Amino acid sequence: MNFLHKTRIVLIFIFSIHCALLINANGNEKKPLNVLFIAADDLNCAISSYGCEEAITPNFDRLAAMGVQFDNAYCQQALCGPSRNSVMTGMRPNSITCYGLGDLFRVYQPNRTSLGEFFINQGYYSGRVGKIYHYGNPDRIGTDGRDDKLSWSERFNPVGIDKTMEEKIVRFPGGRTGKKGGLGISMSYWDPISEDDDHTDGKVATQAIQMIESNKDRPFFIAAGFFNPHCPHVAPKKYFDLYDINAIQMPDLELAKKDLEDVPPLALKKDLKGWPFWRQNVTLDEAKQSKLAYLATISFVDAQVGRLLDALEKNNLMDRTVIVFWSDHGYFIGEKGLWFKRKAFELSARVPLYIMAPGIKGGVACKRTVELIDLFPTIVDYAGFEVPTGLDGVSLRPLLENPNRNWERPAFTQVHHSSEEQGYSMRNEKWRYTEWNRGKDGVELYNHEMDPDEVHNLAKNPEFSSVVNSMSKELRIYSDTYKPKPAKKKKVIKKDG
Repeated sequence: MNFLHKTRIVLIFIFSIHCALLINANGNEKKPLNVLFIAADDLNCAISSYGCEEAITPNFDRLAAMGVQFDNAYCQQALCGPSRNSVMTGMRPNSITCYGLGDLFRVYQPNRTSLGEFFINQGYYSGRVGKIYHYGNPDRIGTDGRDDKLSWSERFNPVGIDKTMEEKIVRFPGGRTGKKGGLGISMSYWDPISEDDDHTDGKVATQAIQMIESNKDRPFFIAAGFFNPHCPHVAPKKYFDLYDINAIQMPDLELAKKDLEDVPPLALKKDLKGWPFWRQNVTLDEAKQSKLAYLATISFVDAQVGRLLDALEKNNLMDRTVIVFWSDHGYFIGEKGLWFKRKAFELSARVPLYIMAPGIKGGVACKRTVELIDLFPTIVDYAGFEVPTGLDGVSLRPLLENPNRNWERPAFTQVHHSSEEQGYSMRNEKWRYTEWNRGKDGVELYNHEMDPDEVHNLAKNPEFSSVVNSMSKELRIYSDTYKPKPAKKKKVIKKDG
């Protein structure tokens, strides 16, 4: 038995004694709160509770009614790997040297404690099913991907037909099938007549329910990571049938092109070559079908979230479980003629975020600007533990208790193409301000009260020079913390002792 395992046994024993002592004068045991931590992949705010009239998402509406919906929540980097490392450590990408899909926080900070590991150390069961850290989708489905094994007591990697039968997936342009691979960045879909549990995300929900039921009598931190709506967009046909292709709206491309005339070239580095819709020769009808498929997979995820909520209710766990739903970043589905993520615009940086906990008033939307790095301290705080020092995020408890209170913290999102090609964006409730290479390669300023679609770049307008100067000064406090990755080194796992 190694040292780490012995240490965890001792911690579990101490935690058990602690729980036994939590008895009030009437002899009623005060039980620790559980955590259900639900993630989606590449999900923007195309959700009915966020005002998207196209979306059919009754269970996200249910989450909004149960807890607090954060209308202005932002990722720290609009790319899966860095964003997820950031969430699980409560640290910004610059703080943990995670900028690319292959980066792992353990390489450069092997002794940092992750969110899942924190709960293991408190004696909790910490289990993962599906995608929490980065996985290539669909190529790494069924593996541990770029997971952090120290975060979990147990982990599961289900595989559905979206992986095992990927040659049936339709690819645009041209509507080709019969090929495997190359789907991680694609406009693609498949709508088989199938059951939810035939698909990876259906299996994720089923396994998460089993984890809930197997651990309902002890404190748990259960993380359920859905792969949808990340491309390829695959879900049972019944979810596609919720939408009418004739009702799918796409932007006027001539207006969209004019919209981009005042945008710095570096802001569109991943998009201009194939504009519109990322890849040349994608037709408008193919783009509409891809958008419909994106919405269909959101409805599929919505149904799986409903299954998890039903499981908590069935097992009488609602009144002692903290529920968090988040997405790793936003996503473009044709707006401005753009597709995918990895941008500093609102649609790429903004994410849906719901938090429900015992004692929180439900059905409330919070307009304050928050960040995904705030999840670690918030969850730890609500679970009843002292928040570790040194995190970049802060507990959102004040906003959960009073969503309208004053809150002066802005949100920072970065884009990292290389050490020589970077963008940093700052968002407060009124403005988004972005600098590319400290302003040398362009600056953007958008007034979100007047221009929520970020059409008019005001950065060069003298009327707003004081806003630019003020936000630039604040932004650079963070952007100047960037440090390039050291020379490549082998992956490091925390050693015993």
